Amino acid sequence: MRHLSYKTKFANKETHKAEWFVIDATNMTVGRMSVKIANVLRGKHKPTYTPHADAGDFVIVLNAEKVVFTGDKLNQKIYLNFSGYPGGKKEETAKDLLARRPEAVVERAVKGMLPKNRLGRAMYKKLFVYKGDQHPHTAQKPTELK
Repeated sequence: MRHLSYKTKFANKETHKAEWFVIDATNMTVGRMSVKIANVLRGKHKPTYTPHADAGDFVIVLNAEKVVFTGDKLNQKIYLNFSGYPGGKKEETAKDLLARRPEAVVERAVKGMLPKNRLGRAMYKKLFVYKGDQHPHTAQKPTELK
């Protein structure tokens, strides 16, 4: 039998061309939106998805203060921060964090869905979250993410 030279094409830095997407977070559920964003950052929406390469795209999230939580998560969900020192644990409800820093709610949700290694940290740097509906990335000509 003759050997066929069909080879699977893997994405890498040389072959990958990153696109820019913009998503309006108005009235979107935090978790469901974050899954879509994480998949785009990882590159899972492309047929050339490669688990070991950063072949994802850039994502801009607008109107982060208008995201919604299902159920009573707004009052019950607690975000924890620990400084590393005794007595350095700080708790904050989703309602308080959304009022103080709405970008952090989306960023933390997406970051939790990315790989916990240097590849995941590189993917996370391609996420840009903004409070209002203005962003400084118009030169990149982002397209609407459905």
